[in-house]
Amino acid sequence: MMKLINIAIDGPAGAGKSTVAKKVASALSYLYIDTGAMYRAITWKALQEKADLNNGEQLGQLLESTKIRLVPDEKGTEVFVDDEEVSAAIRQNEVTRNVSIVAAHEKVREQMVEAQRELASRKGAVLDGRDIGTAVLPDAEVKVFLTASVEERAKRRYEEEIQKGMDSKLDAVIEEIRRRDQLDSTRLISPLTKAEDAEEIDTTQLSIEKVVQQICRLVEERVRAT
Repeated sequence: MMKLINIAIDGPAGAGKSTVAKKVASALSYLYIDTGAMYRAITWKALQEKADLNNGEQLGQLLESTKIRLVPDEKGTEVFVDDEEVSAAIRQNEVTRNVSIVAAHEKVREQMVEAQRELASRKGAVLDGRDIGTAVLPDAEVKVFLTASVEERAKRRYEEEIQKGMDSKLDAVIEEIRRRDQLDSTRLISPLTKAEDAEEIDTTQLSIEKVVQQICRLVEERVRAT
């Protein structure tokens, strides 16, 4: 049996992290842990409760009393907040606009990181986010940093939203991507940054399949070397 390792996939919004991570996990029969969905879930709950999104202490307390579950299914991952299925709700534009604000609070990140590390403690996990290789799993055996041009990332997000029947405009999505990049890379707590030992892959001109193949190759090489 092949040795199990953990895989950290980081990168900015729209770089293809979630799609790639799911396919890598499926190809390797690994557990996919959607860390972005976890932050979206507490952001959705905070919006429902009309909580102050700039109050980290209040959001930390809200998270302590909130039960977030990720349930793998054949379509990906179902997300539950206090036993309510919110997989579609957490992808709404209002959540997207505010998730970076919520995720920047230390009280929120501390609890999320602890939960994510627990999920990955048995190895054989693929996690994607913005600080997996630097803060959540700095000892992950394989670290990948996915990137792509702002225009390409915005185009992907725009097409995704249109397919879902959402009212979307490309210019607005470009500005939103730029704003997310600024917020994620300049936050004081665990900012978006590439781990020193991460393999950078520019996905602008690559298909999803090519990216998945590259990562699976990295995993095979790492396992052989251990």
